[in-house]
Amino acid sequence: MRLNEQQQAEIDAARAQRATTSRPTVAALEELLFQAIPVLDHGFVRVIDYMGDDAAIVQAARVSYGRGTRRVSEDAGLIRYLMRHRHSTPFEMCEIKYHVKLPIFVARQWIRHRTANVNEYSARYSILDREFYLPAPEHLAAQSVANRQGRGKVLAGEEAARVLDLLREDATRCYDHYAEMLNEEGDGCARDPSRQGLARELARMNLTLSTYTQWYWKIDLYNLFHFLSLRADAHAQYEIRAYAEAMLGTVAAWVPIAQTAFLDYRLGSVTLSGQMLTVVRRLLAGEAVDQSTSGLNRREWAELMEALGRAAE
Repeated sequence: MRLNEQQQAEIDAARAQRATTSRPTVAALEELLFQAIPVLDHGFVRVIDYMGDDAAIVQAARVSYGRGTRRVSEDAGLIRYLMRHRHSTPFEMCEIKYHVKLPIFVARQWIRHRTANVNEYSARYSILDREFYLPAPEHLAAQSVANRQGRGKVLAGEEAARVLDLLREDATRCYDHYAEMLNEEGDGCARDPSRQGLARELARMNLTLSTYTQWYWKIDLYNLFHFLSLRADAHAQYEIRAYAEAMLGTVAAWVPIAQTAFLDYRLGSVTLSGQMLTVVRRLLAGEAVDQSTSGLNRREWAELMEALGRAAE
C-alpha cells in the first residue's frame, strides 16, 4: 500500500484532533481511528467513525436507560443468546463507517450488499490514480474444474509470468490511453495546450477493472456481520476476503463480546437442514448411513460429511 504525503498528512491531522464527548467510546477502536490498514498491493481499510459498543446492544435488548450494574458475564450471555437466536435489532443499534480503497472488480462484488450507505470516488469529477491490482503469485490460479466461480491449481513458471505480464501491460496501456485522452498533467504524461481533453466521464470507460477506486461505506453491526459471514468465509474470493479479514480486526476492537459470539455462532458454524439433522441423529444412534440411504443429494451429502470432518464416499 502506498500513501502519498498529502494523504498521510490528512491522516495525521485527523488522529491529532481531540473532542470531549458524553457518548460511549471504545478505547481500542479509538486507537485505530483513521489509520490505514493495508490490504492487497495498494488497498486499505480505515475506520472513520462509529456509534455504539457492546453495552449498546445489551441496552437495546433490555430497553434500559443506563448501563446498570450487571456483570460483564451477564452481558456476554445475553449477546450470545441474541446471536444464537438470530435477533437483529439490538445489533442494528451500532454503526460504523469505513474508508476503503479497493480494485473496481472487488467493489462490484461488494456493492451487492445493499444494506449499507455508500459514496464512491467519482471519476466523472476526478482523475483516478495510476494504481491497479496485480495478484501475488500464490493467488494466481487457474479456473476450478469443480466450481464455476472458484479457483483451482496455482499457476507456475512461464505460464504465471506470462499472465502477470499481460495483466500489467494491459492495465498500464489502458491507463496511459486514459491519461492521453484526458490531456491532463500526471504520472509520465504532460498536458498538450493545443488540444482539448476528452470528458472525464467518457475517458474513464477505458480503465481496467483492476484499477483502484475508493469509497466511504457506512453500515450497522447486524448487516456488517452478514457481510462478514459471506466475505470472510473460506469459500469467498480471496481479494474481497482480504478486506473482510482486515475489517474483522476492527470489529474485534470495537465490540469484542459481539465479535466472539459472531465467530462462534456464524463464521465458525454450519447450518444443517432438517434432513441433515436426521442423518446426524441416525449416525449418533450407530446406524450405518451412506449417501444412497441418507435422502440427500450428492452435493448435500458431501457438504454434511465435510462439516462432520468425514470423507465422503
